Amino acid sequence: MPAAAPPAPAARRRRTRTLVAVLASLAMAAGVGAWSLHDRAAFDAADAGPAGGVPGCAGRPARAAHEVRGMWITTVNNIDWPSRPGLPAETVRAEFRSWLDLAVRRHHNAVFVHVRPSGDALWPSRYAPWSQWLTGRRDGRDPGWDPMEFMVAEAHARSLEFHAWFNPYRGGQPATVGGPGPRLEQLAPTHPLRHHPDWVVTYPSADRPGSRLYFNPGIPEARRFVEDSMLEAVQRYDVDGVHFDDFFYPYPEAGQDFPDGAAFARYGRGFADKHAWRRDNVNTLVREMSERIKAIKPWVKFGISPFGIWRNKRTDPAGSATAGLQSYDDIYADTRLWVREQWLDYVVPQLYWHIGFGKADYAKLLPWWVATVKGTRVQLYIGQADYRVGERGAWRDPAELDRQLALNRRYGVSGSVHFSARQVRADKLGAVSRYSEAHYAAPALLPPMAQLTAAPPAAPALTHVGRDDTGGIALTWRGNEATSYAVYRVDGTVARLVGTARGTGWVDRTAPDGQSQSYCVSGLDRSGNEGPLSPPASVPAQ
Repeated sequence: MPAAAPPAPAARRRRTRTLVAVLASLAMAAGVGAWSLHDRAAFDAADAGPAGGVPGCAGRPARAAHEVRGMWITTVNNIDWPSRPGLPAETVRAEFRSWLDLAVRRHHNAVFVHVRPSGDALWPSRYAPWSQWLTGRRDGRDPGWDPMEFMVAEAHARSLEFHAWFNPYRGGQPATVGGPGPRLEQLAPTHPLRHHPDWVVTYPSADRPGSRLYFNPGIPEARRFVEDSMLEAVQRYDVDGVHFDDFFYPYPEAGQDFPDGAAFARYGRGFADKHAWRRDNVNTLVREMSERIKAIKPWVKFGISPFGIWRNKRTDPAGSATAGLQSYDDIYADTRLWVREQWLDYVVPQLYWHIGFGKADYAKLLPWWVATVKGTRVQLYIGQADYRVGERGAWRDPAELDRQLALNRRYGVSGSVHFSARQVRADKLGAVSRYSEAHYAAPALLPPMAQLTAAPPAAPALTHVGRDDTGGIALTWRGNEATSYAVYRVDGTVARLVGTARGTGWVDRTAPDGQSQSYCVSGLDRSGNEGPLSPPASVPAQ
């Protein structure tokens, strides 16, 4: 009999993943710490497929990790950026560039930037006043430049996706943090709630320290206005994604009910249960935003980062093995429905608890979310709690986040987003350096989304590969209708991803000295679909 033909690459990867799954299950049985570096390498090899579905570069298979690596850049209360309100424009721009440069150094490929923190805007908007966290004022005065245009351009120049992060219904911040609190007259004169006081809900009551103003989610006109105000940014700017966190209806306050009885009486649409009506209001916002974003720009991604618990198993057999606040019941966010209906392109549950935490164990919530997205086209990323490093107990161990990212990979999660940029920079206890070395040591491509428009570009043509005056190796190429490019360098028996670019040039500053180097380049479309590799080009040893 003739020898059997070797399995096709896809079949080999499936077999490898099966083996890795067996290894993972054994490791899980022994505990999280049993996942060895050898096992992790096997997982990486299974997860990193050949670029563009072609044989490779200079006869070697081309390998690249495909996962989202991002951080949230928070503007509200000047948590991350700008460092203070009212700074000169050039200082604000320099600070933002430094956050993007941090993302590049940590091999991130996306940023999630707070552009509508409280019914305001970080762009010249027809629907909202300028943010006080930028201007230092609540009078809506124009700062004289367009931060959104600048931010998107700077992110793309560094080959980072830009996800515009909006809080839909917040009308302002509490007075305790410098916001207007419950006082309508303290909002900017152009604030829409000043012109539509019938849309206003104050919660908690005005005599409570944390009281603030909200757009009423139960009023259809208010919801449509909020949608329009966010979609304005989608229409005007080259954003890659629209992103919400978990602020729809507010988190409950003891002894306080959200005062929307009049809206329920008028717009209840036959609902007998106000709680079900509130959930439907949020569902409607999510569904309509999903539909309207795709109608404007089909390639723009829509994702939400919800509270990490949908429902507890003791409340609902379909829930997770947890005992915490339930987003379905307490803030009217039916996160599981959004995934099952595939209104989202990605979901980023905030799993801000440590492995082994009794009420909400990271190691139990993670598989629940993996099972929730299974069979859908929704990609799962995890919101990582970098801000908790250094707190009491498990968070004093700098390896906690490293273990969580290892667990994510074991379950095939498509990426992580870190809260927040300030914590990534601070690197408390060296935790960020630790997980970066273990998991982000090389760049990664974004995972393609099959539900978005697909147009993999043709192979680029390398036009120059040579050493520059700084000791790096400069590459230029001709591309054809690609959104971005991936650069591969031959490294022994494989060609590994060493860089990405949105332009047609890149400099390799990590190539080993004293040996020749060979490179190939591929193009990617807006949805992360990769085209074939260019023919290789080499530079001789120096």
